Amino acid sequence: MSSSTSSTQPAGSDQPAARPSLTELFFAFVMVSLSGFGGALPWARRKIVDQKRWMTAEEFNEAFALAQFLPGPNVVNFSVVFGTRFGGAPGGIVTLVGLMGPPLVIVTILAWLYDSYGGADVIGRMLTGILAAAIGLMIATMIKMAKPLFARGLHWSPVIAVLAFVAIGLMHWSLPLVAIVLAPISVALAWVRP
Repeated sequence: MSSSTSSTQPAGSDQPAARPSLTELFFAFVMVSLSGFGGALPWARRKIVDQKRWMTAEEFNEAFALAQFLPGPNVVNFSVVFGTRFGGAPGGIVTLVGLMGPPLVIVTILAWLYDSYGGADVIGRMLTGILAAAIGLMIATMIKMAKPLFARGLHWSPVIAVLAFVAIGLMHWSLPLVAIVLAPISVALAWVRP
């Protein structure tokens, strides 16, 4: 398909979205970065899966799972994986620049403002409110990302997800230990029982 065709499809359309151009990739990730206060993952999923329909929910989860196992920030890794998938090396570069460029400018300005006015009580209250909103967005995104796992009914995927949550969230085991134990089990189960 031509990269110049429109990449947004009607919500009920069974047609896959057109392949995005480099310009569309760049501006999509600029919008993700400008929307992503407290975390860009919820906005990346909304833009890519819900609005543009460039990926299905399962494809997004798979690409994000790969990004989590790479060193570095997850959403940054995801932007490069996603951009490379649709635009090769130039796609990876434009999505990375789109994701990182605007926040770099904003954070530089905010750092200067915080250095100058950070002692004010109103700043602390604002940051507390932003934190609460960011946590809510992350929980909502986790629920959306988990739906494809649980939609399959009795399947091994939710069991692995729950085991990882219990091991890390409740038992406080280290992420590398849990990954070393659960990743091979998960891959073996996927190989045997797709």
